[in-house]
Amino acid sequence: MEYPNNIKKPNHKTINYSNRGMDLEQFINETNEYYVEKDIALIYKKPTPIGISEAVYTPHGRIIKNGYFKSPSTLDYNGVYRGKYIEFEAKETQSKTSFPLANFHEHQLGYIARVLQHGGICFVLIRMNHKVYLLKGEDLTQFISENTRKSIPYEYIVEKGFVIEEKYNPSLDYLKIVDQVYFKGESLWQKN
Repeated sequence: MEYPNNIKKPNHKTINYSNRGMDLEQFINETNEYYVEKDIALIYKKPTPIGISEAVYTPHGRIIKNGYFKSPSTLDYNGVYRGKYIEFEAKETQSKTSFPLANFHEHQLGYIARVLQHGGICFVLIRMNHKVYLLKGEDLTQFISENTRKSIPYEYIVEKGFVIEEKYNPSLDYLKIVDQVYFKGESLWQKN
């Protein structure tokens, strides 16, 4: 590629997989802000527990040079909705045919089972084939216990999951599906 003054720079496209879920997370974060503003629910993204091993002090403040994960993170989001504890994970895949279970850490799957055991609402939001699905934690854990596959077929997600429509405000109204699935369709709030 040529830039002004005949400067040539190679055109190497590097694929960065570390932020694959950021678009989905952005939608969820905007939706959660809407829920808080309208006093519908208190659901927040959990920070990853990071320890600082080396920092440098500059005129602009402290800069972290080295850090480490203190403990394995559980799921992405948690909070309270309609008096119930709610926790969920957000995942995306480029695969058109299946969702790789390798996208989950072993401790996350165990944590989903524990939240369900204690009566909490737990699910996964999966973006796949340009749609977002809510897959109940119960269906995820059942699939894993009954199968030796390393991925969930797309057909299973379509059959067991619930499509969440992407809209303007809130961006991704997943609580509408939570109402249908966990509260038998009874909604406590009206759409504007």
